[in-house]
Amino acid sequence: MEIRNESERAALDAARARIEELAPEAAALNRWLAENPEISGEEREACERFCALLEAHGAAAERGFCGVPHAFRARVCEAPESGINIGILAEYDALPEIGHACGHCASGSLSLLAALALHGSGLAANVDIIGTPDEELNGRKIDMAKAGVFDKYDFVIMIHMDSKNKIESKFLALSAFRYNFRGAPAHASSCPWEGRNALNGVTLMAHALDMMRQHVRPSTRIHGIITRGGEASNIVPEFASAEYLFRSPDSRYLAEILPKLHDCARGAALATQTEVEIDEFAPPFDSMKPNPAGTALLGEIYESLGLPVTEDDIERAGSSDIGNVSFRCAAFHPTLSVCDGDIPAHTREFAACMKGERIEKVIKTGARVICEMIIRSVYEPERLEAIRRGFRAS
Repeated sequence: MEIRNESERAALDAARARIEELAPEAAALNRWLAENPEISGEEREACERFCALLEAHGAAAERGFCGVPHAFRARVCEAPESGINIGILAEYDALPEIGHACGHCASGSLSLLAALALHGSGLAANVDIIGTPDEELNGRKIDMAKAGVFDKYDFVIMIHMDSKNKIESKFLALSAFRYNFRGAPAHASSCPWEGRNALNGVTLMAHALDMMRQHVRPSTRIHGIITRGGEASNIVPEFASAEYLFRSPDSRYLAEILPKLHDCARGAALATQTEVEIDEFAPPFDSMKPNPAGTALLGEIYESLGLPVTEDDIERAGSSDIGNVSFRCAAFHPTLSVCDGDIPAHTREFAACMKGERIEKVIKTGARVICEMIIRSVYEPERLEAIRRGFRAS
């Protein structure tokens, strides 16, 4: 990795030294989070611990940031005349029953470590750390994006845990809908002809959606469940309901096909003489907007740290609220390996890795990646301008 001048080298060396100095605090935070998981929307104590650590090091933390419970924001570098604004994102919500099986305890801890390493460094940029709770359930970064929180930033960055090192994450746009069918009850044996079967409506819709798979792009994902199918087997169901998730690598394409997918429900209702209500029960997640210039810089940093890189596979992608952020400013979501082999996230085995012997090294490495990404963007202005151009162009 080529360093342009001694000032840049000194800034990088200082950040590395601070990371080593502060690493025990980040490791302790990760351990506490891993042992005391708080699920999405309930991260009260986790948020307070982040804020307390920031304040202990002299960075004022704004709790309840953007009106989001258990969110926070703190400025760790300030240079109003620089015209440079960068955000470090921190996640810390866990999953029901299986705890930190998505690794947010380590991800959030390394973001905090990076922020503290930059605090008081005199870097010629405005750098904030933003605590973004409730990613798993309600995607509260979406609310922040809608409120314009990210519009002023040149870029934001966070690092997720994975079984592989990746410099770029690919996410699918996601829309979530509930289909409520209403018919008329009747005795299923003595007079079924008097009823209108809401479950038939749901079942026919499911068949229609399955048939629609042939006529959408192969990368589209359609999956759902029947959540209500009637109350008793000898009663024609008056009410039935299903929830479906629709995903695509392209937010615009997903918006284009949604009317066709909804028509499957409307057609099923017409065929079964029932009525259907269509309700979007979760905010839509955008796909991830790429930024080749920033990804290339991350690639150089990973190479300099001796981290072998695997390309992300869109066919195995999920969805995340950082996709919505990426349409407001350049956003980066690289990953670091926490295990040997291919242990999938959202499993107890992956949660165990958050307490494993290599996690402390991963946290330090992640903090280095974030610090070096920010420092190099500031000291090499053509890098930052390329990131800005890439965001505007796409």
